[in-house]
Amino acid sequence: MQYRRFGKTNLHLSVFSLGTMRYLATLANARQTIQEAIAQGINHIETASGYGKSEEYLGEVLKARLCVSRDKLYITSKIPPTVDADSMRRCIDKSLEKLQLDYLDCLAIHGLNTWEHFEWVRAENGCMQAIQEAVADGRVRHVGFSTHAPLEIILAAINTDFFEFVNLHYYYFFQRNAAAVKLAAEKDMGVFIISPADKGGRLYTPSDKLKELSDPFSSLELNYRFLLSDKRITTLSVGAATADELIEPLKVADNDGELNLKEITVFQRLENHFDTALDTEKCSQCYECLPCPENINIPEVLRLRNLAVAYDMTDYGKYRYGMFENAGHWFPGMKGNRCTECGECLPKCPEELDIPALLKDTHSLLKGKEGRRLWE
Repeated sequence: MQYRRFGKTNLHLSVFSLGTMRYLATLANARQTIQEAIAQGINHIETASGYGKSEEYLGEVLKARLCVSRDKLYITSKIPPTVDADSMRRCIDKSLEKLQLDYLDCLAIHGLNTWEHFEWVRAENGCMQAIQEAVADGRVRHVGFSTHAPLEIILAAINTDFFEFVNLHYYYFFQRNAAAVKLAAEKDMGVFIISPADKGGRLYTPSDKLKELSDPFSSLELNYRFLLSDKRITTLSVGAATADELIEPLKVADNDGELNLKEITVFQRLENHFDTALDTEKCSQCYECLPCPENINIPEVLRLRNLAVAYDMTDYGKYRYGMFENAGHWFPGMKGNRCTECGECLPKCPEELDIPALLKDTHSLLKGKEGRRLWE
């Protein structure tokens, strides 16, 4: 296992962190998964107040004797933004009580996703006041935020200089947040990548086409290598539901150097195939088409279409597309069939795409059962 400095926190975290959203079956399963993660060299565990019994289970495991001392094991919990300081004070107290801890190494505002959340953070008697009090009295040591927000909000939050780290969506198949990674690094913030296996493309079950194009590597391995070769990134979450699910990710835990020639060749093959398969229907993700009068998240809808058409990533596309209209600010926007063909987006598109037709095609390709966030 390799370790990296988590920005200005000066914590040295394992390049893989255990995310605890999915180990909720039983306390015994949580204990086994945590103990195996620690045995494999993971020294950072992330939970959240909203993850069901996750904090409670983690607290029970931490209370028992582990194979590493508490000062060598770093715990992050996440609490949603609150409109006032008193609400955040109560939330911090409750999380520490569930975790049976005197302090958190890291506390992240969980889901700083909207401009309203941003204003709550900046407010004089907002949630940051309570968090700063907790830092002052030692119950919280470092403060960051996790986000599913549009890039503009993420950059604004980073620029407040309130935070020491950020939890981001950023993967080979979703590079929209590259500017946030860059800005965070410039401000010496730790960068924690959220769910690279699942949100990054459900790469643990790749399509046959993606397997073929990724050969001789697995698609999951390539995504991990894309991220770990970037020294600005500190750690990647592994949301293992069982101890066995740690095996594949941690095969890459010592391979965090620059991309080698063979890997670069495969990435070039993926890019060439992408361009050829989509041809004149490729959405380049410039975001110039927004805002949409019907609140369709056009770039994200068309990104899912890009991946489905180019790489047969249809299962992933259906999974994410089904979240539209069902996940609130965690995955905002309406489905493609809401398009009224008003034409407002057409003159904005530098590729001159027939966006209404592509939205309709995406809906036909990816409509399926509606989805919800796992921890809800």
